Amino acid sequence: MLSVQQLNPFEEVNLLFDRAADRLCLPDGCREMLRRPWRELQVQVPVRMDDGQVKVFAGYRVQHNAARGPYKGGVRYHPEAGLDEIRALASLMTWKTALVNIPFGGAKGGVQCDPNALSHDELNRLTRRYTIGIEHLIAPHRDIPAPDMGTNSQTMAWMMDAYGLIHGHSPAVVTGKPVELGGSLGREAATGRGVVTILQEMARDMPMDLKGARIVVQGLGNVGSWVVRLANEQGCKVVGASDASGGIYNPKGLDVTTLLAVKGLDVPADDLPAGERVTNQELLELDCDVLIPAAIGNVITAANASRIKARLIMEAANHPTTPEADEILADRGIVLLPDILVNAGGVIVSYFEWTQNLQEFRWDEDQVNQELAKILIAAYREMRAKAKTRNLTYREAALEIGVERVARAVELRGFV
Repeated sequence: MLSVQQLNPFEEVNLLFDRAADRLCLPDGCREMLRRPWRELQVQVPVRMDDGQVKVFAGYRVQHNAARGPYKGGVRYHPEAGLDEIRALASLMTWKTALVNIPFGGAKGGVQCDPNALSHDELNRLTRRYTIGIEHLIAPHRDIPAPDMGTNSQTMAWMMDAYGLIHGHSPAVVTGKPVELGGSLGREAATGRGVVTILQEMARDMPMDLKGARIVVQGLGNVGSWVVRLANEQGCKVVGASDASGGIYNPKGLDVTTLLAVKGLDVPADDLPAGERVTNQELLELDCDVLIPAAIGNVITAANASRIKARLIMEAANHPTTPEADEILADRGIVLLPDILVNAGGVIVSYFEWTQNLQEFRWDEDQVNQELAKILIAAYREMRAKAKTRNLTYREAALEIGVERVARAVELRGFV
């Protein structure tokens, strides 16, 4: 089994990249180019707080690779959104957009803050100062931010407005906007819908009957909430779910309507669906058919991988599984579908939004959902075929496809 010292998130992602590069026999120059971000920016984000004090937050924008198209990646507001975390997420975006074969590169941004501790007006001011700090790096054909953890469509509306005050009306500069400001129909549900689309394909191939399949979802943010809702519509039995405050478990199935109506699980038990309280750690180890981590990174580790009971893990969060845990799960025969495929629905519909903004033409929601499924299913089948032919894990196969496409673009453009 892999034995590594504690790695930061970017080192973990590069460890997986290096293995893919070894299998692909990438030349040294190309490997170094794909390993490192092409550009990194750190900015100070001073914000006048509601009490009159000024707080200064650290903000980042990391542009990892643009060989296949403009940089694309979300903006995260989180206390742990440091430079190495943003680098890791930017790298994953590069391989994700290449795997699903949309014409973008990879980037990521973030501000180290707790958005739950900031008022609406403070978040507005923070977003505008952050946008001013990075506006020379972003543009509709250069780098297109989107929402991520701690941000949402309102954040994107503020970013679009702040950028537009300098450069003129430019709706295509960000995606994940409100529909009223040029956002795409279907964008809010896109990541969760993509998770369930891939689940349906995988269940058909395993095989696994989704009618009554026991699902556990860690994280009830935008992605997790949509996964719960859409999986329930497919007949799945949601037996466990959690947010940052903890989780709830019922082996007979949770009442999804009640679960989604609660604004956070840190409420009196009478307000929750029938079930027992569990910690987030206990939730990951529940007996279930499908485990869907949809919150933060590095929650499945060497310390708990041996106790995971799910038949299938679907990584709806970014890098929720450490490399050591990956090997333990593979040795135990637990099937894992990687983040760069499972949560790609958001960036795919962001691509559709960007396209609609440039064309100044809106698609209806059925078209959005149909095109989303078409792209995701094609990527899933390509990954599955490569894994079977080359005797690879799904993560290894997905990374090989993504890395090979970016390496080919780098070669064709004459960079190496």
